[in-house]
Amino acid sequence: MPDLLLELLSEEIPARFQERASEDLKRLVTARFAEEEVGFESAEAYATSRRVVLSVRGLPERQADRPVEIKGPRVGAPEKAIEGFLKSRGLTSIDRCQRRSDAKGEFYVHVDVARGMPTSKLIHGIVESVLADFPWPKSMRWGDQAVRWVRPLQRILCLFDGKAVPIAFGNRAAADLTEGHRHMARGPFAVTGFDDYRAKLAAHKVVLDPAERRGIIVERARALAAAEGLALVEDEDLAAENAGLVEWPVVHLGAFDASFLEVPPEVLTSAMKAHQKYFSVRTPDGKLANRFVMVANMENPDGGRAVLAGNQRVLRARLADARFFWDQDRKRKLADRVGELAGIVFHAKLGTVGDKVGRIEHLAVELAQYVPGCDAGQARRAAHLAKADLTSGMVGEFPELQGVMGRYYARHDGEAEAVAEAIAEHYAPLGPGDRCPTAPVSVAVALADKLDTLAGFFAAGEKPTGSKDPFALRRAALGAIRLILENGLRVGLGDAIAAAASLYGPGIAPKPEATARELLAFFADRLKVHLRGEGLRHDTIDAVFAKGDDDLVRLVARARALQAFLAGADGTNLLAAYKRAANIVRIETKRDGRAQDGAADAGKFVQAEENVLNESLSRVAAGTAGLIEREAFQDAMAAMAELRAPVDAFFDRVTVNAEDPHLRSNRLRLLARIQATMDRVADFTRIEG
Repeated sequence: MPDLLLELLSEEIPARFQERASEDLKRLVTARFAEEEVGFESAEAYATSRRVVLSVRGLPERQADRPVEIKGPRVGAPEKAIEGFLKSRGLTSIDRCQRRSDAKGEFYVHVDVARGMPTSKLIHGIVESVLADFPWPKSMRWGDQAVRWVRPLQRILCLFDGKAVPIAFGNRAAADLTEGHRHMARGPFAVTGFDDYRAKLAAHKVVLDPAERRGIIVERARALAAAEGLALVEDEDLAAENAGLVEWPVVHLGAFDASFLEVPPEVLTSAMKAHQKYFSVRTPDGKLANRFVMVANMENPDGGRAVLAGNQRVLRARLADARFFWDQDRKRKLADRVGELAGIVFHAKLGTVGDKVGRIEHLAVELAQYVPGCDAGQARRAAHLAKADLTSGMVGEFPELQGVMGRYYARHDGEAEAVAEAIAEHYAPLGPGDRCPTAPVSVAVALADKLDTLAGFFAAGEKPTGSKDPFALRRAALGAIRLILENGLRVGLGDAIAAAASLYGPGIAPKPEATARELLAFFADRLKVHLRGEGLRHDTIDAVFAKGDDDLVRLVARARALQAFLAGADGTNLLAAYKRAANIVRIETKRDGRAQDGAADAGKFVQAEENVLNESLSRVAAGTAGLIEREAFQDAMAAMAELRAPVDAFFDRVTVNAEDPHLRSNRLRLLARIQATMDRVADFTRIEG
């Protein structure tokens, strides 16, 4: 079956756009094929620094014929209406039509056949429309062109079944020609299909597949480092970025002056990565070596010596700047920089970073009592200094080092090690893969920082909406959840949030309790996301959250016990009985217009099953109360299993809706007691199924 090959060759495409562009090209074109009911065997997309490519294999030569139904007039309509319909369809007799019926009556339908178009013609329309509306994050016009592309478009290669499809985009028309490497293999060449295209690109110094380019870069970088007895500092993101910058990766190992190793290693790696896209290298003992790995885009006759020398000169200047900032920043104490934070706006509605530091100080001290081993004085000091490095020259040049540089400067100033570590760790955890702080002072300050951010933005009405979360509040909430759960903090989250909101004052947070309630619901949603990976169902979280418990450690323990209980036969049957009892009570309460919430009168029981159930409920209520108080939730669930047999017997042999109204009311109260007893553990109405 025929194949489609589409290549869009342009000036250099930013590396960060390439993967998304190849995915979008594949998604948009194949979606249009699906709309036209054109099947295919496979579709693959690729991107390099100069081209976006799509290969679709196993397309039909033409679109399949499709039946088309055209609705006509109703049966019994005026003759002229029927004649008009027949004429519009090129028919001579109504007998050529079928009869159909709907709610309005019987009508005529003409079933015709829409002839399929040649696939090449479909491709022409599909590709041109996709190019016209391609969703580049940023695009540009060039010359006098009205069309837009990420960078000036140079060529379009579009082949179907080995023949060029006459695509046009701006002043570019498709052909069967492409180009290889910009410098090492200049000039166009013709191709006949994808396999021929890929092979000829390789011969013309272009590695098409980004995964292959990444593999080449990492493999050669490791080999060069190992040859010197060193180890590459692995960095998948940096490898992917370099793969997007080159079409023919050539890897070199360079060096810089060992005197620069006096600068903190994080500074050196940031300078090499952020500005130069270099990989760092370590010695066998794990220390940073004065070597680096760079990726060039071409082979040179001298083996790359001139290129490497030029890059080493540039890196020396970069590292000299970093050393200058390091030396200059240490001339001032970190504490002397705190006052400058009043000049940095945190958010227009929430004041300055200096204001934020003041709030974090108060909140960190309050939270310290819930963090075992936390010194409140050190927590206050760490919170006071946590943001001070934002005014340093180093963080101004390398923003990703905020916190990290604060630790170095705090150590230089003689601050306590716990304070220095808390400064470095108070932004953590930044994501699910980031390590969560465990040092007591670090935990208190990190939690205070996140709760302050969440309370402030929620109080100011700047909450996440749909997929938009410009202030990363979902990430902040997940970070707070991890800090609490992974460190076993027994803190009432609602009170902590209300305390954080109250620090903003009535101008921003006039109702701290309302903010706390809204934010608690947000935390419940984030907790479901966090625990999904552990297999905890969202409805079990809802069931325990509904009890008003905001101690996350206790809440999660209760939810785990509940889910384990519901997974067994006793739990499944008791849940069914609970829902049955709840439904009966709800229906009868609505019918009677009064709640059945009083205690059942044991003197009115007339069947043994009523007495047995009532006694079992009393034992379980008494037993579970102490177990829940001791947070022995698994034991409490096991105790509830005693209810299974008497509840089953009650429903099997007792008629709740008895003719005697007093007997009926007493039995409804007994059913209500089943709910009340089980609800001591969780709100079972929230459980699905």
